[in-house]
Amino acid sequence: MGVSSGRLPALLTVAALVLAPGCGSSSGAGPGEAAPHGDANPAIPVVASTNVYGDIVRQIGGDRVTVVSIISDPAQDPHSYEASTRNQLELSRAKVVVENGGGYDDFVGKMLRGARNSDAEVVNAVDVSGKAPARGGEFNEHVWYDLPTMGKLADRIADALAAADPADADVFRKNAVTFKERLTPLLDAERRISTDHGGTAVAVTEPVPLYLVEASGLRNLTPADFSEAIEEGDDVSPRTLRQTLDLFTDKRVRALVHNEQTSGPQTEKAEQAARAHGIPVVPVTETLPPGEDYISWMTANLDALRRALDT
Repeated sequence: MGVSSGRLPALLTVAALVLAPGCGSSSGAGPGEAAPHGDANPAIPVVASTNVYGDIVRQIGGDRVTVVSIISDPAQDPHSYEASTRNQLELSRAKVVVENGGGYDDFVGKMLRGARNSDAEVVNAVDVSGKAPARGGEFNEHVWYDLPTMGKLADRIADALAAADPADADVFRKNAVTFKERLTPLLDAERRISTDHGGTAVAVTEPVPLYLVEASGLRNLTPADFSEAIEEGDDVSPRTLRQTLDLFTDKRVRALVHNEQTSGPQTEKAEQAARAHGIPVVPVTETLPPGEDYISWMTANLDALRRALDT
């Protein structure tokens, strides 16, 4: 969906960088670690729009990459983020840039053009996904909640790193294979939820987790006008809010999946209504929580969803 300029305006002045080689607490690149490098063969500078992608780069690149994740704080809203001149400086030095695309992090492309770095290899996750909006419909750009897309992205990142450092190409591609193997239990977890709870109705505060929800065989009953307004930072009409709250008062859904990074009065009303009627609330975020890597984060999301449905 389009970029929101009105959500969480206090975040517009925030500029956060993760300057360490790892993003969050990545579990590392796995058994295919690259050999130590020296000054003659410096690590590849990579910039990622969020620490979700920064972590995946770290898992594939190991100690052969240095990663800057522009957004790394779960309190930040990427839709309304305005990056700093420091971010632009990092982009001017990057050999590889990983962005989400689909209108989610347009600031990356704007700053990259401003940095006059036309040589950087840009990896766009939405392009990698092959997904496109349905005719006349809105597009859910939150593709990092789509596990198969992240498997494709791992391969694409490995190719980009290999182009920047051909000597370690085999290492990068081996680490991409390892990452995809780590996705397998998550795909299995989605299938188990679908087997046990397929067709179960849930609600979401906005579309962020929908790829995971739908892959788990669940039905989203949230009025589209509600979730779209929340994502865009617009007011929800009284009629739409009432329809949404009725999902909980009438107990027509088994869980509410709530994006904690876009909390406001209307989402709080939905959360309160769910809890008041004994409907579990499953919190999710758009960026990697502290102390997690991509795999552990998605594992926790699926475990929480499973527990809510089993209640």
